[in-house]
Amino acid sequence: MSSSELLGDLASREVAGRVYLRQKTTQRVQNTARSWWFAGLGVAVGWIVWTTGIGRLEMINRGGWSQLRRFWIAAVHPDLSADALSIAGRAALTTLSFAILGTALAVAFGLVGGVIISETWWRRGRKDIRPQWYVVRVLASLPRGVHETVFALLLVNVLGRDPLVGIIALALPFGAVTAKVYGELIDSTARGPYEALRSSGTSRVVALAYAIFPLTGQDIVSYGFYRLECAIRSAVILGMIGAGGLGFELALQFQALRYQQMWTLIYALVLVSAVADMWGSAVRRSGRVRATRWSVAAATGLIVAAAIGLRPDVGRLFSASTRSLVADLARNVWPLRAPRDGWGGLVTRAMDTLTMSLLAIVISSILAFGVAFVAARRPGREGKIRWLTGALSRALLLVVRSIPVPVWALLVLFVVFPGPVPGAVALGIYNFGVLGRLWAEVVENLDRRPVDALASLGAPATSSYLYGTLPLSATRFVSFALYRWEVAARETVVVGVVGAGGLGRLLEQQRAAFDMGGMVATVLALIAVSALVDVISTTSRRVVG
Repeated sequence: MSSSELLGDLASREVAGRVYLRQKTTQRVQNTARSWWFAGLGVAVGWIVWTTGIGRLEMINRGGWSQLRRFWIAAVHPDLSADALSIAGRAALTTLSFAILGTALAVAFGLVGGVIISETWWRRGRKDIRPQWYVVRVLASLPRGVHETVFALLLVNVLGRDPLVGIIALALPFGAVTAKVYGELIDSTARGPYEALRSSGTSRVVALAYAIFPLTGQDIVSYGFYRLECAIRSAVILGMIGAGGLGFELALQFQALRYQQMWTLIYALVLVSAVADMWGSAVRRSGRVRATRWSVAAATGLIVAAAIGLRPDVGRLFSASTRSLVADLARNVWPLRAPRDGWGGLVTRAMDTLTMSLLAIVISSILAFGVAFVAARRPGREGKIRWLTGALSRALLLVVRSIPVPVWALLVLFVVFPGPVPGAVALGIYNFGVLGRLWAEVVENLDRRPVDALASLGAPATSSYLYGTLPLSATRFVSFALYRWEVAARETVVVGVVGAGGLGRLLEQQRAAFDMGGMVATVLALIAVSALVDVISTTSRRVVG
């Protein structure tokens, strides 16, 4: 070997050694960050258990167990009379109409907003981003921090009891979330064709229409159907505060403790949710353009039918009385007012809300971990017992997530005295249904080769699970749990409205007292809590991932 070849070999080895050391250092830093993250999670959970006193006997209301038992016994004896079925059918159509129109408007907002908040829209050349992008991004994130219930409580002061209240209340936060997802879809699409069109002098709108949207159209439609599933559940919640439909009927029957009639309505909701769930899953899994076009055409027909059924008065938005009410509302919200126990009380309730959301995700994660692997569909032939347990698990998850959060909160309040704990338990049970489904889909979509390889070597099922399935799914599990934590932080307002504590309960008290300045202050506190959770969640995903 010549001296030049020897020097070249030594240089290449030195470079390889540096790369190896850099990789080892990066891996060590990542492992340390993960260790600190899990240690911080343990401390947070311990702090929650200590501060909330969860599990203490004095929190339990023993007198409520009889009512809870009556509720579950009624599940096998629903009211199937003609009157009950007629009421359930009409209410289901009303709820579905709200969900369809709210989703349609949210998707329209999302398409426009997704373009405006995307990096692609604001790029100058290949690297530079116009500074306006940061301002638009922050402004677009604000509606995501406000639950649709809050929008409904504010809009009813301006629009009265018109169906527009429920439709717009659904469309605003859902549109902001949809815009974020669509913006990420646009930014994650290969920009080569887009840049080529832009360099030839084509406008941004035309370049997006011909280079980006054809590649993302399937995902855009698929996510729109997923939002419809979510909108059905949210429409039920809005119904419980006066919008009508299944939620309104559920609230009436609950107040009268008519559990058999309640279960008739719940089964109607489960049926509607199951149809929407299967439709959305079929669109997501098929990946066929023809099936997507048929689904879009069917959805368009449903939008028209829903508009005819609800008959929202769009002209009310632009009427003189609405402008006058908006002006009065603007005058009443300023100056901001603290609750009766001062700004410190607002901070305390904000901490209760944060505690409630974190405890809810811990509960839902524990429950979902025990069900997701059973509920996941496995490719190939399954035994009868495995098929039966999987079907029952999926049915359980569907029923749990179909029952609205306020209903779970009212049930928990039968046996647990008011405060953050019943709200957290109610949110935990509901999010168990959602998180269990998401985790089951993660298991279904895993690369089966490591598990199959271990099984072919004679490894027992437990070892295949611990060394094959769990390591591959853990990161996605944590990612989805953090995503649901962000959602749970906003949903705390729902359980608070029915008396479970936190900022939601304060908001309901202020609404009853027509304290608009106090309501706006509470809403801003909710946005701050949601923003904090969003920052922690985003940082945690980077660390764990």
